[in-house]
Amino acid sequence: MLSRLGALLQEAVGAREPSIDLLEAFVEHWKGITNYYIESTDENTPAKKTDIPWRLKQMLDILVYEEKQQAAAGEAGPCLEYLLQHKILETLCTLGKAEYPPGMRQQVLQFFSKVLAQVQHPLLHYLNVHRPVQKLLRLGGTVPGSLTEKEEVQFTTVLCSKIQQDPALLTYILEGKKTIGRKASREATASLREAASVRDKDRPHSKAPDSGTCGAWASNTQLPAETQEPDGAIGESSLITTLIGLCKSKKGRVALKARENLLLLVSVASQAAATYMVQSSPCCPAIVEHLCQLYQSLPSSLDPADIAALEGISWRLPSAPSDEASFPGKEALAAFLGWFDYCDHLITEAHTVVSDALAKAVAEKLFVEILQPQLLHVSEQSVLTSTALLTVMLRQLRSPALLREAVAFLLGMDQQPAAPEDSPRTLCAHLIRHCDHLSDEISIATLRLFEELLQKPHEQIVRSLILCYLEGRPYMARGSPEPESYEDTLDLEEDPYFTDSFLDSGFQPSAKPPPAPATNPDGKTAVTEIVNSFLCLVPEEAKTSAFLEETGYDTYVHDAYGLPYSLNLQVTSVLSRLALFPHPLIHEYLLDPYTNLAPGCRSLFSVLVRVIGDLMQRIQRVPQFPGKLLLVRRQLMGQVPGEQLDHQTFLQGVVVLEEFCKELAAIAFVKFPPHSPHLHLSKPREGHV
Repeated sequence: MLSRLGALLQEAVGAREPSIDLLEAFVEHWKGITNYYIESTDENTPAKKTDIPWRLKQMLDILVYEEKQQAAAGEAGPCLEYLLQHKILETLCTLGKAEYPPGMRQQVLQFFSKVLAQVQHPLLHYLNVHRPVQKLLRLGGTVPGSLTEKEEVQFTTVLCSKIQQDPALLTYILEGKKTIGRKASREATASLREAASVRDKDRPHSKAPDSGTCGAWASNTQLPAETQEPDGAIGESSLITTLIGLCKSKKGRVALKARENLLLLVSVASQAAATYMVQSSPCCPAIVEHLCQLYQSLPSSLDPADIAALEGISWRLPSAPSDEASFPGKEALAAFLGWFDYCDHLITEAHTVVSDALAKAVAEKLFVEILQPQLLHVSEQSVLTSTALLTVMLRQLRSPALLREAVAFLLGMDQQPAAPEDSPRTLCAHLIRHCDHLSDEISIATLRLFEELLQKPHEQIVRSLILCYLEGRPYMARGSPEPESYEDTLDLEEDPYFTDSFLDSGFQPSAKPPPAPATNPDGKTAVTEIVNSFLCLVPEEAKTSAFLEETGYDTYVHDAYGLPYSLNLQVTSVLSRLALFPHPLIHEYLLDPYTNLAPGCRSLFSVLVRVIGDLMQRIQRVPQFPGKLLLVRRQLMGQVPGEQLDHQTFLQGVVVLEEFCKELAAIAFVKFPPHSPHLHLSKPREGHV
């Protein structure tokens, strides 16, 4: 047969009439395939051990060769016309679905992929191509671990490549213009008869296949019941469904390629295709359903420290890095975070219609229906695990649409202070209360959640959590004269949290500022005064940083997760994050120690003064305080072994407090250098923070 085909091709080229002999060879190979189903009696012989793969390869080569020989580009040659008119692809699809001989589906997928990829003539617009493509797509992507996953992903890759070249094809393929029902199956069976009985009256040199043999097989062979499709079945969104199914493959390369293909589709979609994806396809529900399944498969005993420490997970590399320490549930957590990252990436790249719909689906199904009950649960373990997972999701989140939904979920839609009983802000009120929970672990986890949230670029976060409480400057004394001295500015007597014992404790700042703070020409406190106020707040006997080499706040953050002082450290971390926001009201309230406070109001500086007063009283009860404090600082820096000491938690708190005051001084200095204007409280522009 090989020699015959070679002779035919050579003769055809020499005569410059390739169509006649090429068509004869093409029909002969198709006849050879159909004859197999008549003559073969062994149902167990794999397709790859028959001559079917070879004949399909010859048919492909003829189609490609014929196209190259066409004088007029864009015209379909006789062989391609025969393929279309006699529904060969429809028939192959039916045979592939029947899986007879075994492995036939794999051969059909390969043939479809190669024809669509190598034949340059536009094919997907033809009904007799489009329809079998839809049917073939419906066969794949539904059974995890399918033996044809590799061929399925190659097939979808070719389709996506064609769609990328002509995005208008996406709407056509998604909508499935024609019904694929029993009529289609009957047509496919009938096409077997046509393949055997074809006669070309205009080409007497063509050797027509015998109609009797293949016709007998077609009339006597009943396809398996599962290959017959119900009436009215529409091949809608089968490409999307197949890709989502392949995205779940255990084979890394298959899953990655499927994800890349799905990402390509949602990014090139037109308005019409995007609308169809959202309104008439399972695209968004299927993607989010898998996300929720992965979340619910996570073990309830996950350690929050393990959750927070797992980094480097992305949709391209969803498995956990091998160099990290293993812990129970690590692979399940990595799989969930990888798919969440993929959803976030899809939302970033997709058409706006798909992006908004997918973001809303994630918010509704994952955030509201699953996470919210866990965050509000009475079980501390449930609250702790869900808070840690939400924090790591926020850390990975990049898409504006999903960030918008996450902010609405956590903070509500309004931007006003809400009482705990207000429905839109119920979750936010609960989370704020969790910052001062009886369980230090829950307090730390919730503070980390808010710290992560404060790093996200969304105006409502700062406005809902901070600015709505500061607007109008309710913390400022109204109509009060300018303070005459530093002590008057503190208003300690009016602060209900300061007691007589504190005032009588002998507390004095390490270096008392001048009676009246220096001001800039605009009447605002000079930044040098603010910096000095924080640096001088901790008394000299409670300072240890000067005895060691240069240290910094980050030194203590590094190992905070497992040490006694982590709660204090997390509080100061969140406050530092707040103080960094470039808004005049935030700066005034958090960083200006000379703010004239209204009665009963406290500022960050006044609270720190109270804490220092309490510290000075407790120092008196710690024997050998200076030496123990220096030892604890060295332990925190990892310079000496961490042996247990009396009053260790208190001593660690003193170290953190000193570093926090230095941090605040540094923030004030960086935000407002000595030669820059300071504290201009003009109203910010609309839409800006």
